Amino acid sequence: MTLKQRVLKIIEQFDRMYPEADCSLEYRDPLQLMIATQLAAQCTDARVNIVTKDLFQKYRTVEDFANADLEEFEQDIKSTGFYHNKARNIIAACQMLISDFAGNVPSNMEDLLKLPGVGRKTANLVLNDCFGVPGIVVDTHAKRLSNRIGLTDKEDPEKIEYDLMKIIPVESWGRFCHQLVLHGRAICNARKPACGECDIKSFCKYGQKSNI
Repeated sequence: MTLKQRVLKIIEQFDRMYPEADCSLEYRDPLQLMIATQLAAQCTDARVNIVTKDLFQKYRTVEDFANADLEEFEQDIKSTGFYHNKARNIIAACQMLISDFAGNVPSNMEDLLKLPGVGRKTANLVLNDCFGVPGIVVDTHAKRLSNRIGLTDKEDPEKIEYDLMKIIPVESWGRFCHQLVLHGRAICNARKPACGECDIKSFCKYGQKSNI
C-alpha cells in the first residue's frame, strides 16, 4: 500500500471517528481566532477558552486591542503563559491591522505573515476556518502524530506542512488537522499512545511496531 493509499484509509477512518471535527478554540470572527491562536502557543485550548471568555467581553474591537494598556493586557492573559511576548504581539498585530489593512484580518497567507506573532500555524487556521482557504495546521498534535503514523520524518513544522500537502487531498486539509488534534487527545497521547484501542493502527508505522 502506497503512502497516499494509507492516508486515504486513515481519512476514511477519521471521518467515521470524528465526523464533527472542528476548531476547539472558541471565537466569533477572524480577529478573535487570530488572537486565541496566538494565546494557545504553549498553552491548552481549554485554558485559552477560559481566558478569552472574559477577554473578548472586555476587548470587543480591533481598536480595543490596539489601544490596550500593555501591563493591564499582560495581566488579562497571564495564565496562558509567555504573556509578555503574547501581549506585545497581539497589540502590535492589531495596530498593524488598523494601519495597513483597514482594521480587517487579511484573507491571504502573505499578508497574515506580516502581522507580529502570526506564523504559518495561526495563518493556516484563520484561512481555513474563517475564509474557507484550505490550509494544513501543524500544531503539537499534528507534528507528533504525523511522525508516529509515518506521514513525514521532518521535525520543522513548515516542512511537515509541505509533506502533508503532498499526500492529503486538498479538500481534507483543514478537517484532517482538527481530527489529528482529537485523535491525539483521545488515543495517541504524547507519553503513552493507546495503540490497542486505535482504529488506524494497521495504517500506522508506530502502531505496526507496537506489540499491543
